[in-house]
Amino acid sequence: MNTWSGTWVAERLGVELAGDERLRGMLGLALRRNPKRAHLLVSNVLGKHVPQTPSVVYGHGVELGRRVRQLLGDAAAGRAVVLGYAETATGLGHSVADGLGAAPYLHSTRRPVPGVATAGGFEESHSHATSHLLLPEDPSLLAGDGPLVLVDDEFSTGNTVLNTVRDLHARYPRQQYVVVALVDMRSPADAGRLEQFAREIGARIDLVTTASGTVRLPPGVLEKGQALVAEFEAATGDPLGAGRTAGPGARGTARQAPTGPQPPTDRITRVDLRWPANLPDGGRHGFTPNHRTRLEAALPAMADRIAAALPATARRVLVLGFEELMYAPLRLAAELERTTPADVRFSTTTRSPVLAVDDPGYAIRTRLAFPAHDDPADGPGERYAYNVAAAGFDAVVAVVDSAADTPALHAPGGLLARLAEHTPHVLLAVVPSYVPPVAQDAPERPATMLPEPLRGPAFSSYAPEEVGWLLQDLSDVTLEAPTEEREEAIQSGGAHYAESLPVEYQPSEQYQRLFQNALDASAARLAHAVGVVTETVLAERSPRPVLVSLARAGTPVGILMRRWAQHRHGLDLPHYAVSIVRGRGIDANALRWLAGHHDPRDVVFVDGWTGKGAITRELAQAVEAFEKAEGVTGFDPEIAVLADPGSCVRTYGTREDYLIPSACLNSTVSGLISRTVLRADLVGPDDYHGAKYYRELAGADLSVAFLDAVSARFEEVTEAACAEAKDLLAADRTPTWEGWAAVERISEEYGIHDVNLVKPGVGETTRVLLRRVPWKVLARAGAGADLDHVRLLAEQRGVPVEEVPGLPYTCVGLIHPRYTRGATGADGTAVTR
Repeated sequence: MNTWSGTWVAERLGVELAGDERLRGMLGLALRRNPKRAHLLVSNVLGKHVPQTPSVVYGHGVELGRRVRQLLGDAAAGRAVVLGYAETATGLGHSVADGLGAAPYLHSTRRPVPGVATAGGFEESHSHATSHLLLPEDPSLLAGDGPLVLVDDEFSTGNTVLNTVRDLHARYPRQQYVVVALVDMRSPADAGRLEQFAREIGARIDLVTTASGTVRLPPGVLEKGQALVAEFEAATGDPLGAGRTAGPGARGTARQAPTGPQPPTDRITRVDLRWPANLPDGGRHGFTPNHRTRLEAALPAMADRIAAALPATARRVLVLGFEELMYAPLRLAAELERTTPADVRFSTTTRSPVLAVDDPGYAIRTRLAFPAHDDPADGPGERYAYNVAAAGFDAVVAVVDSAADTPALHAPGGLLARLAEHTPHVLLAVVPSYVPPVAQDAPERPATMLPEPLRGPAFSSYAPEEVGWLLQDLSDVTLEAPTEEREEAIQSGGAHYAESLPVEYQPSEQYQRLFQNALDASAARLAHAVGVVTETVLAERSPRPVLVSLARAGTPVGILMRRWAQHRHGLDLPHYAVSIVRGRGIDANALRWLAGHHDPRDVVFVDGWTGKGAITRELAQAVEAFEKAEGVTGFDPEIAVLADPGSCVRTYGTREDYLIPSACLNSTVSGLISRTVLRADLVGPDDYHGAKYYRELAGADLSVAFLDAVSARFEEVTEAACAEAKDLLAADRTPTWEGWAAVERISEEYGIHDVNLVKPGVGETTRVLLRRVPWKVLARAGAGADLDHVRLLAEQRGVPVEEVPGLPYTCVGLIHPRYTRGATGADGTAVTR
């Protein structure tokens, strides 16, 4: 009796797989390093992690497509479009399209392509690499009203499908969607969410799967799984159990990599497939019925060329695809299986890091690790091939696209060399990477070369899914200067404020107590405001917004808005933080990256609060200049803020001027990230603006505690916040800019004559006391506990606090007007070096 390949995990973690009798034959279990999910369902029929006969892999997809056709009927099937998910289901989705008949096919991708416009994007919440792009060559591909068939390998929570349908339905509404998966593993609660969502959008959503069941997870399974992975890493001294791989290993241990010189690569044979000209290599930009006809005609001759290059003694052959490139290698493998006597198997390389354990009751027996070799947009990193080493293959045919045929592929330690360690013959077949003609003619854009966002824990103390920082890490650069020296340089015209950083304020015990008391007192009020602004954004700006916080004050607010969308609507919204600098505008490279990965119409800029509205105006001017220079349109420069005491924006949670505790501290309530830096010797024309990660302040970090304290109050304020948002949506929220008028009046009354030295509101006053040289604080008569921390800071710095009747803000901070030129220079523009 064969041992089920999920036994090892089930016994150690208590994970149960319940459902159809076919389920255990289709799925095994493994462990992965992932902060959101410990276990991995490993498909035995998908052709990704487990080598399988190509006819089985292709047959499962085609059969699902035939069932979809039967469900839809011939007429509706003739108008259907099939969408597959990268990277795992690109080949499965294409096979479903084949079974459906004459349906065009598109798959999502994580590889941006210069010159190809983004038709949409979405997040895969549980994945290790979450961002998906839709890049059809024909912009009208998704615009029809026929059924949309969405294909993934497993249907676990439904979040990814809900995100996709929500995104596309807002642009291209249609009456019917069909969700296709090999296995449906949803809980009853998740199944109900799909039905409810279908009612909300007024569309029919059908589900077609091969098998169904549930995964029962005991309490603490995530922590237990992480501990098991850590145990294997510690035992082997290699991440994920040293499945680098292959000689024989003890039962239940990871297979160790052999030592010694690199194997010779002269056994690697290149095969010229003679791939048809201008035939797409897959569905990244769309694959039409005409393309399918051309491929079917060319497959026999291409397979013959591979067969001719195989040694006559090869009895067991693996065709190994490459990440998203699954369909072309699968079809080549199926043709080899049909026309040669060899035992042909198919699988592909992958980005997913999975623990390898040499046990028949575990799904991932061996692991080959090698460097990425396609110059990926998210930078260098390891890639993997599972269950290839020690599997007895006489030959491996590696099929890659031309974008991946790089020196890294052929280098010592690269994929070809790793394969040569474990099989006597390696063949390389390269499929031309299809690039739409419009993209081939387009000039290369820097956005395609910009790095992916920085994420915690490598950069910031926030969880990686909470925010991606479109910044460069300047943590190793000394940028801090004493406050008085910075102020003198700024006001004398010697430097811009963004060229250096203030020394991080280290709060006293008394001040920390004030912060905690303020948080305890205001958490519910903040949660209410978060709910109001988020509901307003979802109703008025975009049904699935891409939140883009203005670093760094906007970042905690953006995370809270993202959490509210998850709490109230089950949405996993993309969230990024970008830099904006007064007098110099927003980071244009960050906007280029956003435009290359998302629809600019979905971007909603987020900040903590408004003062006099300077950043509001700065952003509007910067976006206008960017769109004129880049020819990119769609960005809405209006900011969504938690508090708008200056009446500068239409989208806000409140217009009251009260204490937002995240304004009380600097980096220790903002993920340990500094204010952003823009200096010519550090930030080039193609670089993001910079910032520092203060890892050394981890002991004082309150960033996550602040977020958790506020989000813990969401449930109790939901009803009131939604009601207020509904009222606001019907109200006149036209900005009055009364804050700007008040600042101009104060500037003249106090003889400052520079509005940039007047900082209105509790948040801005706090910044003056923490970062600048304060002159005095004006406080509204009778202001209470909201100003306790301001009074304490003012006392510590010897700054007088004057009570002023009729002040439109709770308080106003005045920067010391030591120099007549002011912080922006004599001409009223930003001072430059």
